[in-house]
Amino acid sequence: MKIAFTTKEPSWDSMMEARFGRAEYVLIYDEQSGQITFHDNREIVNQEHGAGPKMAKAMADLSVDVIITGNGPGENARAVLAQMKTVIYVGAGELSVAEAYKAYQNNTLEKF
Repeated sequence: MKIAFTTKEPSWDSMMEARFGRAEYVLIYDEQSGQITFHDNREIVNQEHGAGPKMAKAMADLSVDVIITGNGPGENARAVLAQMKTVIYVGAGELSVAEAYKAYQNNTLEKF
């Protein structure tokens, strides 16, 4: 299972980014292989409109199964993610990536 975390830095120790489409980076953790990769989202962060759907498309291209973020995606991005059957968890905006992963494992994040 591939889990995507919206982050402020490309690091497991990074703080989470509460905003889905405006996250500068996405850390992708493959639970099966233990591999960590990063998606650089800085190109679309400053776009006036459409950042969320573009981020959702990127998550589809990366075959992400779960997204952990702060506030969750907007309506348009959520529609794209729903088509992919991606599970979204929110409430991790004030956590580090490591803390967010523990919260996910402990079922303390809210399903969006």
